[in-house]
Amino acid sequence: QVQLVESGGGLVQPGGSLRLSCAASGGTSSDYTMGWFRQAPGKEREFVAAIKRIAGWTKYADSVKGRFTVSRDNAKNTVFLQMNSLTSEDTAVYSCALQNSGSFGFASASLEGKYDYWGQGTQVTVSS
Repeated sequence: QVQLVESGGGLVQPGGSLRLSCAASGGTSSDYTMGWFRQAPGKEREFVAAIKRIAGWTKYADSVKGRFTVSRDNAKNTVFLQMNSLTSEDTAVYSCALQNSGSFGFASASLEGKYDYWGQGTQVTVSS
């Protein structure tokens, strides 16, 4: 059973940065896709970013392009989300999700219903 553990959330001032981590363990495939999603209070969960383990392609929501960077450390089975220039609009619970199929493609990476496993979520609060 795949397990995902997020870390790195917290309180940050507007304009600041945070780095989230998501460590995967259990029965991960060799070429999974890891996605990041977020849910703000009163809003639906939305796609943030995704990365493919071997090919390394990345995908971003328009709202975070140029500010957020997703990366991976394959040796540690860990994916990171570097978040810069944070604003109050980025306040949310951030969750990582894993799609274990090697054939999972770029087009589907933003679709939360396509992911098999989810982490517990970590709170990110941007406030002065």
